[in-house]
Amino acid sequence: MKKRTSRILSLLLLCTMALGLLAGCSKSSGGSGSGSADKDTITVATMAETPSLGPYDHNATAGWLVNLLTYTSLLRLDDNLNPVPDLAESYEAVSDTCWEFKLRQDVKFHDGTQMTAADVKASLEYAKTFAEVSLFNDSIESVDVVDDYTVRINTKTPDASLLFNLTQHANAIVPKALIDSGNDFNTNPIGTGPYVWKEWKRGDQLEFEAFADYYLGEPAIKNVIWKIIPEGSSRTIALEAGEVDMVVDVESMDVDRIKENPDLATVEYTPTNVTWLMLNNEKPGLDNQNFRHAINSAIDKESVVTVALNNLGSVCETQVPNNLPGTSDANTDTYDLEKAKAYLEESGVDVSGMSFPIICSDDTKKRAGEVIQANLKEIGIEANIESMDLATYLSTVAEGNFVAAIGGYGMGDTISYLNGVYHSKSINGSNKSRLNNPEIDAMIDQASATIDQAQREALTEQICAKLNEICTQAPLYQPLTLRAFNADLQGVKVNPNGDCRVEDMSWK
Repeated sequence: MKKRTSRILSLLLLCTMALGLLAGCSKSSGGSGSGSADKDTITVATMAETPSLGPYDHNATAGWLVNLLTYTSLLRLDDNLNPVPDLAESYEAVSDTCWEFKLRQDVKFHDGTQMTAADVKASLEYAKTFAEVSLFNDSIESVDVVDDYTVRINTKTPDASLLFNLTQHANAIVPKALIDSGNDFNTNPIGTGPYVWKEWKRGDQLEFEAFADYYLGEPAIKNVIWKIIPEGSSRTIALEAGEVDMVVDVESMDVDRIKENPDLATVEYTPTNVTWLMLNNEKPGLDNQNFRHAINSAIDKESVVTVALNNLGSVCETQVPNNLPGTSDANTDTYDLEKAKAYLEESGVDVSGMSFPIICSDDTKKRAGEVIQANLKEIGIEANIESMDLATYLSTVAEGNFVAAIGGYGMGDTISYLNGVYHSKSINGSNKSRLNNPEIDAMIDQASATIDQAQREALTEQICAKLNEICTQAPLYQPLTLRAFNADLQGVKVNPNGDCRVEDMSWK
């Protein structure tokens, strides 16, 4: 009897072990990460940490990506970068300087209060007090409440970029009562977005949960973990191991192996973004147009794309992205060492003993910097690479405390791009080269006030040609950008502005 009992117990033990093995294997078609193990959660890995949870006190890509979870605006960009209704259900032009917006009546904030026109007016007026985002709202002169669900926005002059600007985090809508009480939206980020902030473990991750009363319906994925992994290959390894479900900033050197993995998927897009060697036009030498042309002509941009991006991008020789309307390739420089030497001689700048530091904030920029370093040596300029974390880098270049740095800027609207990168009003903001040119300012202002699209694009072509002539910085490339993710994740879409909405995703 004891032997029979022992055999039965042994059989049961073997069955239990087999079931355990099967259960362990069933966890993964794409790894053992949160998505495949927990259909209510997605873990997203990104390179950089947001500088703020508030929508107004920054103009950083890392902040905007997080803001998409918690805030919404009157309008949003569709897949073709057209402004379409969001918190506003409709809008119309009353005149060249007045737009009327009819608001949705089913919108709640994360604190449970109802959104009305008073919140819209208060939010847009409050946003105008932040220098970091003045680019997106400085044309707004006043906001009038017509009734509880109707507002009118008045601009100082006709503003061709107003509708685009109203899609941006800089004009997100928050509760008037919290503004009036002095709420810090960095520590208490209350918006109308699809997710509610739960916790920020600085340097590690942020956590969000689905907003049950989100006006477009509660998201299918209930929890979002926003993981900060600065090193590119580490993000790839985490995705392959199933520790994360999506990578926002894909390491270009890992793209081939990601695409070969049947458990992973990718989506690709070319953003409206140029990466440049930013040149501080206020520094001696760099205030010389011919010297800037010498640097620009000396850079082998094909090699930069190969080394920095593993060929996942295209050379850009224009000061404005090639895929924005109204750009121009007139007056651009190509890689030409003899021409670079001629520009250098014409500039009269003595490069002997010159210290030319190039600030980089990640591995991709560092690889680009190393190519540039070798190129500049060919015309007698000794450059050195300085590495900085992103937060330090952003504050350093915004304040003008640099000579050269590798960086970029993305914007889905030509006028907004020109205002952000080249207008003097954006110095200490997104005008990192610190160009202060009254002629360029006047040309941008004229284009901004031109509502007719054909006339406006003719003007922006002239501006772009002039900027190429001034050569305020050395354009390098436009990247081919990828998002990589667990193949079981559905509904992943990215528009050319980089908008990727977790609330539209679900697990198989």
